[in-house]
Amino acid sequence: MAPPQGQMRPGRQLAVLGFIFVVLYLLVFFSGASGSLKDRLEPRLGLDLIGGTRVTLEATNSVDGKPPTADNLEEARQIIESRVNAFGVAEAEVVTEGNRNIVISLPGENRDLTDVGSAAELRFRKVLKAADGSGAAAAPPAATPAPSGSANPTPSGAASPTPSGNAPKATASPSGGQGGMAPASPSATPTPTPSTSPSAAAPSPSASAEPVPASIEQQRKAVEQKVGAASWQAANGLQAPADLASDPSLADKLKPFGALTPQEVAVLPAQMQFNVPMITCAQLDKRPPASISDAKQQVVSCEDGASKYLLDQAKVLGTDVDDADAVLDQTNAWVVSLDFTGDGQGKWTALTREAFNNEGQACDATALGQDGKCRVAVVLDNEIVSSPEIQGVLTGNSQITGNFTQKDASALAGQLRYGALPVTFEQQEAQNVTATLGASHLRAGLLAAGIGMLLVIIYAFFYYRLLGSVIFLSLILSALLVFGALVVLGRQIGFTLTLAGIAGMIVSLGVAADSFVIYFERLKDEIREGRSPRSAVPRAWIRARRTIISANAITLLSAVVLYVVSVGTVKGFAFALGLATVLDLVVVFLFRHPIMTMFARTRAFLSPRVSGLGRALPARTQQTQPRNPRAKEA
Repeated sequence: MAPPQGQMRPGRQLAVLGFIFVVLYLLVFFSGASGSLKDRLEPRLGLDLIGGTRVTLEATNSVDGKPPTADNLEEARQIIESRVNAFGVAEAEVVTEGNRNIVISLPGENRDLTDVGSAAELRFRKVLKAADGSGAAAAPPAATPAPSGSANPTPSGAASPTPSGNAPKATASPSGGQGGMAPASPSATPTPTPSTSPSAAAPSPSASAEPVPASIEQQRKAVEQKVGAASWQAANGLQAPADLASDPSLADKLKPFGALTPQEVAVLPAQMQFNVPMITCAQLDKRPPASISDAKQQVVSCEDGASKYLLDQAKVLGTDVDDADAVLDQTNAWVVSLDFTGDGQGKWTALTREAFNNEGQACDATALGQDGKCRVAVVLDNEIVSSPEIQGVLTGNSQITGNFTQKDASALAGQLRYGALPVTFEQQEAQNVTATLGASHLRAGLLAAGIGMLLVIIYAFFYYRLLGSVIFLSLILSALLVFGALVVLGRQIGFTLTLAGIAGMIVSLGVAADSFVIYFERLKDEIREGRSPRSAVPRAWIRARRTIISANAITLLSAVVLYVVSVGTVKGFAFALGLATVLDLVVVFLFRHPIMTMFARTRAFLSPRVSGLGRALPARTQQTQPRNPRAKEA
């Protein structure tokens, strides 16, 4: 027989709840899961529960050695925290320590945090000269090296040419301009030979005459004493890469430069770093951070660990980039798409025009690409990401391409998107930390929570009898929903469960218990007012529902506000509290009310001793007794 119109069908709500459980635990066991049953049911735990990786970064300054300002250190901490959070909602801890250090803590051992402390200073510099940086030119000459430059470059009119070999390149986006950026051919970087042209001896028209800081000058004097006056004088007199074949005596004079440390090489003038063949890419690539960060100076950097380039002043900076995203290009290769700001787009167009026309003949023949055009190096910190040849004036957005994996492209885009660090850092310490203290706190906390829940359940059965089973089953279902959600969220968005998160869930159980009291006490009030238990259940639900929703809404609002304004483990507490509150509302509507409707149709529900309605039913019985018992006897 169908229920009367308007009467609730509890089976439907229970079926919906069952469907939610089936879908949730299918995701738990089969979505991104592998290994044993225990592995599939294990949530992602935090640093205080399973240990993790802790990295200490120390702020450095290659100019004066002074510690950074408090504002710069805090800005750097915020940028690093944004980069770390890109790993997911992992409750990473990024805190300052002293006036130089930033400490990063992530759950999970052997986490790769190499790139989060990199400065990510992006510079676009024109390639002025190229030389061998592998060290082969510093070996005693056996024969006169012949240039390998291409004499007959093949013209290209493509706006976005395909890569040549494995050489990285940058291209214009489909919406941009009348040209493209082609990869430099490996043959465009010949072994250097002495140049007698005036352009080789004279500095580039854009060379900087910025004064050298006193501390750098002092460090240079120390290096001069280390290599000796004769070696220093010989290196300082070079106007082009040394030709050891024509002057073998230079090899002995310049040999001490090969023993310099990367820190010592960093303080040498750019012309000396480029012209001395004993200074190799192995030394240049290991220079301290920010060694070539000055945009107004010519610098030396390497590409692929073998080609050494003299680079012009940086005409376009990372601050001129408005946005960066890792995308797939037309060849299904990962690239980093760059969107320039308004001023940045003008600077980029001017730079590509200058490179395409080789204005002032600033680019040496050794630095030209396969089509005889200047190249522009994309420099990130101390390294060249790519050095494409400019094939036209670019008036639109561009791409940085290379042999990127998705992880590499996303990491680079994230660094550029969040901005460059105002302070340079060196990694001082990286260690795996254990969770001995956190594990003992967890055991103590779970024991306390278990005892508390046991007392609540005992009290519920003692005071509400049959209704106590509703409380018990509701708490069990809420716990299962929360647990399944934690496992799925840990895999999908990287949510990490910590002690603070467990505390948030325990607090939410208290809120859930309060909603039981509101409902059951309202049910007793309805019975006292003369309603039958069956009719009192839907009436009590209507009147209690508004209060339950209001109470949970306030808790959820508090969790949202706390999540927005807090950091670290407090954010995890707020997330867990909000999640458990939402799932408790699901249990309230899809289990608690339907099961109470079903209980109201049973005979046991009408018994005060069994139902737990206590004195409410006897009071109602007394109210319904006839006022004149004698009349009844008659």
